[in-house]
Amino acid sequence: MLLIELAVLAVLAAGVALVVWWPDGDAQPTATTGTPDPIELPGLPDSTAPVLMPGRPGESAQSVPANEMTPMAREPHNNADIRFVTMMIPHHEQALVMARLVPDRAENAGLKLIAERILAAQEPEIKMLETWLTERGLNRDAGAGHGHSMGGMQSAEALNRLTAARGAEFDRLFVTMMTDHHQGAIDMAGETLVLGTDPIINQWASSTTVEQSVEIRRMRETLANGD
Repeated sequence: MLLIELAVLAVLAAGVALVVWWPDGDAQPTATTGTPDPIELPGLPDSTAPVLMPGRPGESAQSVPANEMTPMAREPHNNADIRFVTMMIPHHEQALVMARLVPDRAENAGLKLIAERILAAQEPEIKMLETWLTERGLNRDAGAGHGHSMGGMQSAEALNRLTAARGAEFDRLFVTMMTDHHQGAIDMAGETLVLGTDPIINQWASSTTVEQSVEIRRMRETLANGD
C-alpha cells in the first residue's frame, strides 16, 4: 500500500495527469498539475486599417486609413442655442420644485403620476443641458444679457400659494401654474427652432414642444375627469 501511494505522488510531481480506469474501460482524468498553455492576448489594433467615411449628399463613401482620419468638427451653435439652454436649466428647476409638492398635497392620483414623470424626465435633462454647456466652455451665465425673459416662470408669491394649498385647491393651482410653465417652455423652444443652428439643440427644442404639449393636455384631462 505504501508503494502505491509513493507511486501516485511521483506521478503528480512529474506533472502527468493521474488516470483512473473505470469498470467500463473509459479513462477518466482526475487531476493535473502541469503548466497551462500560455494565453494569446490580442495585439493592438492596426492603425492603418481602413475606415469607411460617408460622403456628402450625392457623393460616394471613401475608405480612409484609421491613422489618417480627421475628427469630425462639432456642429456650430449660436446665441439662440445658448440662450435656450441657459434658460431651460432654471426653468426645469422650477418645474421640479412644483412637482415635488404634489405627493403630499394633491388629491388627484393622476396628477401624482404626472408629477412623477416630470421629475423622472427633467432632472436628467438638467444634467444633459449642463454637459452641453461644459463641453463648449460655457456656463449657466453664458446666456445672460440677451434681453430675453423665461416664459412661464412663476413668482415667489404664486409658489407660496401652491405650497400652502391642499387637496382639490392644490390640484387646480398646480394644473394652472404648470400649464403656464410648460407653455413658456414651448414658446422658448419655438424661437430656438427658428433661430438656432445646433442640430442637437434643434432636436431638443422639437422634443420639448411635443412632450410638454402632450403633458398640458394630460393634466387638463386628468383634472377634468377627477382621476
